Amino acid sequence: MKTPKNTSVEDPDVAAALAAMQRAADSARKTAIQTDTGIVIQKDGKLTRISAEELRRTQTAKTSA
Repeated sequence: MKTPKNTSVEDPDVAAALAAMQRAADSARKTAIQTDTGIVIQKDGKLTRISAEELRRTQTAKTSA
């Protein structure tokens, strides 16, 4: 889930929910990497499978940037 960094959410419950969904997504990616399984996301209105290998590459790219 991508939320623009400069988006201001005035309702604290909505802000907390967005943060919780981001933590859940991060946890799902971490678990998929640890168990060598893929995840399925919705991207551009279509379901897309991301393999554990692709998640590893993405994670490595983010940490080295």
